[in-house]
Amino acid sequence: MTTRPAKGTGGRPDLVERRFRACAPNRLHVADITYARMADGRFAYTAFVTDVYARSIVGWACATGMGTREPPLQASGQAISRASRHGGTQGLVRHGDHGARYIGTVCTTRVPEYGMLPSTGTVGDSYDNAMAESVNGAYKTKLVWRSKPFRTLGELELATFQWVSWWNTKRLHASLDHKTPQQVENEYYEHQTAQAASL
Repeated sequence: MTTRPAKGTGGRPDLVERRFRACAPNRLHVADITYARMADGRFAYTAFVTDVYARSIVGWACATGMGTREPPLQASGQAISRASRHGGTQGLVRHGDHGARYIGTVCTTRVPEYGMLPSTGTVGDSYDNAMAESVNGAYKTKLVWRSKPFRTLGELELATFQWVSWWNTKRLHASLDHKTPQQVENEYYEHQTAQAASL
């Protein structure tokens, strides 16, 4: 599925420039949306938000429609809530593509409201959001295409919940020295606690 570009970029620069690295959690999130064909032939849509530091999926949502308040906004809400419990969202770069849902609703409401910095890549270039595209690809190859078509949104949501849990707590990532995202995050926070205790 090709993203439909929004008209104009709203002056949002590309703050990432294909450098998908972060020095800590909640510094850079990447977001995108993908789809799955349901048993009745309709499409369902799944939006993901991934924290770049540990490749952890920090927000996701599924819906059978693409209303502007649906998957991207819900996934962003989860990511914001999680970040708020771990240091906050001030200065967090929120990177996405030029899809109308992201440029419109998410970037004009949630991003500035929580002190985040909006970032978008160039139109029609998947490499500018490569990490988010990689999550989408893994979701489709490891879950959607290996399953029978989902009959209901509830079935898709349950399967997605289980897949996200596997991704964050069981899947070993080569880019993380063959650790899970949860291990990498835990190690970061343990190191921060140890540093604070030594002061």
